[in-house]
Amino acid sequence: MKKSVLFERKFWPIFWTQFTGAMNDNIFKNALVILITYHSMTLGSLKVEQMVALCGGVFILPFFLFSSMAGEVTDSFSMSKLVRYTKMLEVIIMIIGIIGFYTSNLYLLLSCLFLLGAQAAFFGPVKYSILPELLNEEEIVEGNALVEMGTFLAILVGTIAGGILIGKNNGPMLVAITCFLVSLIGLWFTFKLKNVPSVSVGRKINFNIISSSIEIINISRKTKSIFISILGISWFWFFGATLLSLFPHYVRDYMHGNEEVVTLFLAVFSIGVAIGSIICEKLSHERLELGLVPFGSIGLSLFVLDLFFAGSIQADKVLNVQEFFMAKGSFRILFDLGMLSIMSGFYIVPLYTFIQTRADRTERSRVIAANNILNALFMVSSAIMLMILFALKFTIPEIFLFIFILNTLVAIYIYTVIPEFLLRFFCYILVNIIYRIDTKDLHNIPKEGGAVVTCNHVTFVDWLILAGTVKRPMRFVMHYSFMNIPLAKFLFKDAKVIPIAGKNEDPAIMENAFKMINDTLNEGEIVCIFPEGKITYDGELNAFRPGVEKIIEDNRVPVIPLAMKGLWGSFFSRKFGQAATNFFVIPKTFRMKITIVSGEAIHPKDLNAKHLEKVTIGLLK
Repeated sequence: MKKSVLFERKFWPIFWTQFTGAMNDNIFKNALVILITYHSMTLGSLKVEQMVALCGGVFILPFFLFSSMAGEVTDSFSMSKLVRYTKMLEVIIMIIGIIGFYTSNLYLLLSCLFLLGAQAAFFGPVKYSILPELLNEEEIVEGNALVEMGTFLAILVGTIAGGILIGKNNGPMLVAITCFLVSLIGLWFTFKLKNVPSVSVGRKINFNIISSSIEIINISRKTKSIFISILGISWFWFFGATLLSLFPHYVRDYMHGNEEVVTLFLAVFSIGVAIGSIICEKLSHERLELGLVPFGSIGLSLFVLDLFFAGSIQADKVLNVQEFFMAKGSFRILFDLGMLSIMSGFYIVPLYTFIQTRADRTERSRVIAANNILNALFMVSSAIMLMILFALKFTIPEIFLFIFILNTLVAIYIYTVIPEFLLRFFCYILVNIIYRIDTKDLHNIPKEGGAVVTCNHVTFVDWLILAGTVKRPMRFVMHYSFMNIPLAKFLFKDAKVIPIAGKNEDPAIMENAFKMINDTLNEGEIVCIFPEGKITYDGELNAFRPGVEKIIEDNRVPVIPLAMKGLWGSFFSRKFGQAATNFFVIPKTFRMKITIVSGEAIHPKDLNAKHLEKVTIGLLK
């Protein structure tokens, strides 16, 4: 059984560093909010409710002010040293916090909260940028899943601990001392962290907050898919912040629950995101699986919509946790909340991984800093939206419906702008739900550099199966007639399929196809072709055409032969007549096992169509 990276020396120091930091933030923040609420601590003429809102603003403000600088600093200095310095800053802040709690000085406590936000703003880019430096390609998804799991569990533990400690005798000092000790433990973990040097030595840092913020946002916009992914993550924090803001009112007014039930809702949400993050990693099979993002967004919409339909719980008194569990309809609401949070994990982990792996290494921290700025902006927008909706007399169930509509519109926009997400979704469905895929020797496909992959051709969905199985993205060469198939032609366009025709059919299409193939290989990408040139009618391998020889003649790249076994007789094959028309075979072929096997790479000088055909026949045996 594969050992989790959580127990590996290269990862656990950063995991526990971020865990203790997130926990400390929430112990301090929640304790301060409760102290203000129950002891009526205010500044000037501000009301208690306004003071609580002020605390949220004081913590978020540094993300606007310092995230751009944090991104530039992280790209310019040793990440491991920056982690250590930020934790040292946390220890100093907690010492100030001890003085603030001891003297009941609200100005000092709010200053500490601001400094904690600043420390978190500087730690955020380091936390995510350091993962690709510590973990290899097969571990990065698991690393992100564990970080997301740890973050939400730390939020939960910190929030509960802050509430419990502040309620004890001499609670403020208990909170202060606990935060100080947790910060020391976090600092200890940083000394166990592997040294990670700067990725952009000698870069001049722009200390102008406005211009540097604009600069890093422009950097994040250079690649459309990265920027849209950042918007997708920011939308998640908008979505999550809205729900978390609604929980106290929702529980009190619609669930008739007490403070314990509010904590239960927070626990279900936090644990659900943690579980979803880990399940996402398991379903990803050690690769970035963008197909889970649409799955997660669909789940977010469906379960928040069901919260709207669930209505309220009828009760003639305030319910504690046990009484809430006994109330009719409570399990439906908790199920919706739990599934919604699990789907959040499916949604958020691939997006963070996508940003980390697609961003330029020398700009990665600044891209993540841009993400933090937009996250904070969206969370503030969430608060403003709720103020407007409440002013318009929206009920909380109606706000759930409104969020459902917004989430659906956001999803449509994202998947229209970046069709790669939907393409991966279809690939994931085929590879993981309709079929059972077994692979052998796919490590023969090089991790980088141009190459040609060949495969036998059994069904119309062969390319989707390969796209969902092979870790590296590939451009597929297909007959131009496929581009006219309804619905499927949109998938072909999104996948950047290269249309080709025979010399006697359309010389212009053929010439353009070879040009696109040459350009793709020169860019260091993989091209996948089906050398038979047509789908089999009898399950046997057709003769290989010489097109592959022309490709290799122009591009001296390795050729990796693949063979798919077990697809003949599936719904998409021609065994029962025209493909995808005999629906009676679906029950018999659903979850049928397919094996994809790779041969060793063939050197260009040894390549000819006949030899490649013989190798493929051998792989099919």
